[in-house]
Amino acid sequence: MSDPSATPRRVAGRHFLQIPGPTNVPDPVLRAMDAPTMDHRGPEFGELGLRIQAKLRPVIGTSGPVIIYPGSGTGAWEAALVNTLSPGDRVLMCRTGWFATLWNEMAERLGLKPHFIETDWRRGADVAAIGAALAADSAHAIKAVCVVHNETSTGCTSRIAEVRAAMDAAGHPALLLVDTISSLGSIAYRHDAWGVDVTIAGSQKGLMLPPGLSFNAVSAKALAAAEQARLSRSYWDWRPMISANESGYFPFTPGTNLLYGLEKALDLLAGEGLENVFARHDRHAEATRRAVQAWGLEIQCAEPRDYSSSLTAVRLPEGHSADALRALILQRFNMSLGNGLGILKDRVFRIGHLGDFGDLQLLGTLGGVEMGLRAAGVPHRAGGAQAAIAYLAGN
Repeated sequence: MSDPSATPRRVAGRHFLQIPGPTNVPDPVLRAMDAPTMDHRGPEFGELGLRIQAKLRPVIGTSGPVIIYPGSGTGAWEAALVNTLSPGDRVLMCRTGWFATLWNEMAERLGLKPHFIETDWRRGADVAAIGAALAADSAHAIKAVCVVHNETSTGCTSRIAEVRAAMDAAGHPALLLVDTISSLGSIAYRHDAWGVDVTIAGSQKGLMLPPGLSFNAVSAKALAAAEQARLSRSYWDWRPMISANESGYFPFTPGTNLLYGLEKALDLLAGEGLENVFARHDRHAEATRRAVQAWGLEIQCAEPRDYSSSLTAVRLPEGHSADALRALILQRFNMSLGNGLGILKDRVFRIGHLGDFGDLQLLGTLGGVEMGLRAAGVPHRAGGAQAAIAYLAGN
């Protein structure tokens, strides 16, 4: 006879997925993917490929090629490195959090020599330190500067235009490689205007798709570097991709149904207007921060100008487990929040407020967090959700 206690109790209502990605997929995108598979060598697919390229470039802010891989953002990291660098090349990185740390580890495994600028995981990239390191590199041994635009583990955003200005002020020829995996389609970003050489992105966050597509947008300078780069590459090689993409095709089997969804997602972003999309994310981020401050809790990002509009990481008081709070909220209220990573394990929980996300979804999320704080006995003040309501209603 089965043990009734072994069966998880069902919690009524829609599951609230409020991690900072993968994000909730809008119904029109799901419906677009729910279509018969197309011949990826036929004329109709070539037209789809060309349309997607034309619609994707404005989101990244580029007029150049955007390479789309069937793969995760981690694959796009590797593609950016192996197409532009050679064994033993020095790269400059900044430890803004867990994902910057993982990118650094990848660079080491690929045979590169990264110099890692340390931070306290409470702010964006250290622009002054990047500028100083480049100014000191008179031999131009540093071949690339790699920056995570929005650090998903901390809720801190780096100022990419300022990084580029520091590189220019130092007169340094290094390439600028930028991870936008949790910022593209959520936070204003301009590949061409900011002088970025490789932009790295993924499908599962601001682009409102399931995981499975990753992107490299590349400058003319990056393409020139690719002709000299000597790191091994095959699947991630830009050259056959760019050649096939000119007519809308791919050199190998693409993520066909995900591409149907990508076109619909790009149409949704265009229909709302990118500036409106960014303003919506800014507004929800500010409402979330006001809730956290009203609770008397601490925001992980300690530098206000680096606040993320994609997510907010919240520190719990000493002696209280963020993972236990998350587990209670999931069990009682059917809501998933992001966990702490690396040195922030069990210290923070992360509220994702990006992608297809409206006011009522945000208020439900903050209400669930406030109920969870009370149920878990975490010291806090009541009224965080009300503070968010007051801000949203007045803005």
